[in-house]
Amino acid sequence: MEETLKQEDSHCIKIVLFGPESTGKTILAKKLATYFNTLWVPEFSRMYAEQKAKLNDGLTKDDVLPIAEGQIALENKLTLQSDKLLICDTDLLETKVYGEAYYQGFTSDRLNKFAAENYYNLYFLTNIDLPWEPDGIRDKPHERETMFQMFHNALEIHQKPYIVLSGNLTNRFEIAVKHINELLKTSV
Repeated sequence: MEETLKQEDSHCIKIVLFGPESTGKTILAKKLATYFNTLWVPEFSRMYAEQKAKLNDGLTKDDVLPIAEGQIALENKLTLQSDKLLICDTDLLETKVYGEAYYQGFTSDRLNKFAAENYYNLYFLTNIDLPWEPDGIRDKPHERETMFQMFHNALEIHQKPYIVLSGNLTNRFEIAVKHINELLKTSV
């Protein structure tokens, strides 16, 4: 059971788009994957939440671990298909942050362990300086600063390598490309 949150071994560079809702993560993940001609891992929690919404069912703390398991299963599947670079729209650390934010600090020992142990070469922490856009799933437009601080703190506490992406989507994309190119050069 514990292994359901473990990453597959990989030699590819893994990048995570990380941060609060409505900060351009999915758009950037898709654009970066297209630019670098590689795969990207969608956010499993979005698909999961949309399915529950269709059933008029809301998320609860009991959904945190199934979301984490779904996210890592999707990542592991795409890791096996990627040879140089994989762009991840989220990771287990983000799932942990959301679990804590939405469910009064809820997390689990398994999620904590693998959120800390799973390895990514670089995180792009997406700033809240883009306008918040409702989409039927997003629900914290007035808590963006608090959420950003929670994500920032998680990266610091877990000593993850990160760059803050601010400005419009073009600026964010250009900064991300620059840093990914640097990683690709050093990995050859």
